[in-house]
Amino acid sequence: MTSHAAALDRALASLEIRADHARRSTLEAGERLTVPPGETTLLFVRAGEITGDIGENLGCSIDAGSGEAATLRGRRTLLAGDALVSLGCQHLALTSQSGAEVTVISVRVARTLLSGALPGVVFVNDFARAEPAAAALAAHLGQSPRPGDTTICHIMVRTVVLAAIRAWAFADANAAWPPRSEDPFLDRAAAAIVADPGHTWTTDELAGLAAMSRSVFAERFREAFGRSPGGYVTDARVHRAKELLEAGESVSEVSRTLGYASDEGFRRAFRRVTGVAPSRWRASAGPVPIAHG
Repeated sequence: MTSHAAALDRALASLEIRADHARRSTLEAGERLTVPPGETTLLFVRAGEITGDIGENLGCSIDAGSGEAATLRGRRTLLAGDALVSLGCQHLALTSQSGAEVTVISVRVARTLLSGALPGVVFVNDFARAEPAAAALAAHLGQSPRPGDTTICHIMVRTVVLAAIRAWAFADANAAWPPRSEDPFLDRAAAAIVADPGHTWTTDELAGLAAMSRSVFAERFREAFGRSPGGYVTDARVHRAKELLEAGESVSEVSRTLGYASDEGFRRAFRRVTGVAPSRWRASAGPVPIAHG
């Protein structure tokens, strides 16, 4: 089992979820829905389409039917039967071009380990086909209150959120690092970054490794990897930082190893990508007590 998979196992074992409230929303064409930071949210698309934009923050896109997964930045459109889980690490704007019916569920999650094992936003395509029972529960949440709804809502939300996380966990097992392109010259530059993420890489230096001009390299790199060369360097540093923190190195040691000018600069970069402080990630790598009874 990889260190990342082990961290996920610990996160699932320690996961505590409480449903806060659920609501059903109908969005007209062009209408916008905002998910604020600091609030864990599950969104299920009952009908229509809705597009989420996470900007330059890092998220994950999963095809629950095929098990394929990919890191994601920018925009992703969800259709009927798809789901989204936001851990509240960032502001998330959702817009429907043609109208949509969605169920939005606010969730309270004990995040000590969960935050360290999941990306800030998980888009799950084909969720209803992969988890039909959970999708049926999500579709019926938020209707007129009835006796016992609080208890039922809690059970439903836990089922839905765990199902979304399980879909991500299954897909993530097949997700490889580092990502590859079909261009050996670009791959040569990317491999150099991964081999020495602490180096102060410049676009000119990487373009030289790829035997391209600076402008051509920058354009082709973004097309191939979905991020700028600088963004790739950040991802490589954060990926290596996770491994070093899980191995027990201190935040200061990791910061120096990866070439950051200060511990605070490293903390900001790490939190921007993962949504959690490096000290929290390091703590999450410790053993999790097994509950009995």
